Amino acid sequence: MTVLRSIVLFVLAALAEIGGAWLVWQGVREHRGLLWIAAGVVSLGAYGFVATFQPDAHFGRILAAYGGVFVAGSLAWGVVVDKFRPDRWDYVGAAICLLGVAVIMYAPRG
Repeated sequence: MTVLRSIVLFVLAALAEIGGAWLVWQGVREHRGLLWIAAGVVSLGAYGFVATFQPDAHFGRILAAYGGVFVAGSLAWGVVVDKFRPDRWDYVGAAICLLGVAVIMYAPRG
């Protein structure tokens, strides 16, 4: 149950951070305005809170592992939202990152 909770929190964190960054991008680069930027800032702030609910107590470990989730999540966001077409090396890189997440977060420790 703890691993499942951790994975759900990583997914929520990715949605908040990647979505927030995308909203800021849309507000600035696509000239959608201050409301988009403000929504992005709120979403980015929410990302900061989500990580605090991770079961592991070590900030460095959580943030390091989240980096791999961010990489894979960013590619997935691009596919779904921006119709980006990753190549096989994007998929291989994302898989390596997620393997790193699994090792960092879920390897047995003594």
